[in-house]
Amino acid sequence: MLLAIDMGNTNIEVGVFDEDRILFTERISTDIEKTELEYAVILKTVMEIHGVEPKEITGSIISSVVPPLTHIMKQAVRKLVKNVNPMVVGAGLKTGLNIKIDDPRTMGADLVVDSVAAINEYGAPSIVVDMGTATTITVIDKDRNYIGGVIVPGVRTSLEALVSNTSQLPRVSLSSPEKYICTNTVDCMKSGIINGQAALVDGIIERFEEELGYSTTVVATGGLSKVIIPRCRREIILDNALMMKGLKVIYDRNRR
Repeated sequence: MLLAIDMGNTNIEVGVFDEDRILFTERISTDIEKTELEYAVILKTVMEIHGVEPKEITGSIISSVVPPLTHIMKQAVRKLVKNVNPMVVGAGLKTGLNIKIDDPRTMGADLVVDSVAAINEYGAPSIVVDMGTATTITVIDKDRNYIGGVIVPGVRTSLEALVSNTSQLPRVSLSSPEKYICTNTVDCMKSGIINGQAALVDGIIERFEEELGYSTTVVATGGLSKVIIPRCRREIILDNALMMKGLKVIYDRNRR
């Protein structure tokens, strides 16, 4: 079995594969104060909840955009699973992705994994929308090259900035109001955040395709994509297992 871990700024997604089948995925909170032992205990608990024993794990791969935690998580896996040295997405691993940006070394591991998964699952050209702490919208062109994209504040990041910098706006849940034009403060905030992000996604995709000169397949992933994407007018495939699928592809390309 393969233990796959995607470490984001807000959440860490943990998944286990049995051959090509995903047995489960779970999210835990990212906490840079936790030790390798604490993360090992959390991983063990998550696996046991789903009936997976550490001794059944034969390989592991980690994607991380939180450098202070990367080594800690790697050591946590080593504590939990004997004789398994986790791969870490980065320099030295074969991804099969042709990256055409100013400095490929600055590209986040999450964008690499998303792109590998999108090409493998949906082909090219494609646009990937990943909605996490930041919302990234990136492009794989018709020749299967990663050519760049945009980064904007994520849904919760935008909401937190709005609430923190105003005196009278309350914290609200991220649920869609029935109407676009709202008549109370809470619904106005919900509509602005959710429908505003949906309109942003639609608008950027439209502009990307105008610049490319051809249409694309669009796939979305990330914790809040299931809230935002249904409000988009563009046809978008929702695939919340995209990161896990990409990690599996990269692991398979690099295992001996």
